[in-house]
Amino acid sequence: MEKKNSYSRRFFIKASAALGALALVPKYVSSFYRDIKALIVPVKEHINLTVSVNKKPYTMQADTRSTLLDLLRENLQLTGTKKGCDHGQCGACTVHVDGERTLSCLTLSAMTVGKEVTTIEGLSEGDDLHPMQEAFIACDGFQCGYCTPGQIMSAVACVKEGHTGSVEEIKAYMSGNLCRCGAYNGIVESIQKVAQHETI
Repeated sequence: MEKKNSYSRRFFIKASAALGALALVPKYVSSFYRDIKALIVPVKEHINLTVSVNKKPYTMQADTRSTLLDLLRENLQLTGTKKGCDHGQCGACTVHVDGERTLSCLTLSAMTVGKEVTTIEGLSEGDDLHPMQEAFIACDGFQCGYCTPGQIMSAVACVKEGHTGSVEEIKAYMSGNLCRCGAYNGIVESIQKVAQHETI
């Protein structure tokens, strides 16, 4: 004999109430989330930003989350600074901030207010190349050239920091800059050449 499914009135009321409550949850959760978010310190999406790049002041509206790398490339069209890994591991985006080498892909643009940013475009004086740029050409310190701006910026800092006592020391302090073409011997030679003349 087939058993018929039977539901009590109490079960039906409980089930209806539970389903009704579930239907209301997303509405109240989203509303609650909005209220909590409003209580947190408001975050502006865009700010007026004044930065000094290559000794020139620039004022613009920028996203508060934008990196220095994106600011340079997208806002100022200074595309010499390259976007490689965008995770601070390849060194292609290296610039100088107040004279110190900095990974621009890991630096918020807002953090550079009141500081001096120097990119590869700011190393040369008009048509006169920087000694390190000349050395890279003379010593074949590059092949495809994609990593070269970051390599040169780090190389300049390496000499200024006084880390040119030996090939091993140069390699250690240039290890944050990767070259997929493998032009490392030319890079080291370029640094040694400049360090010998102490022209930086």
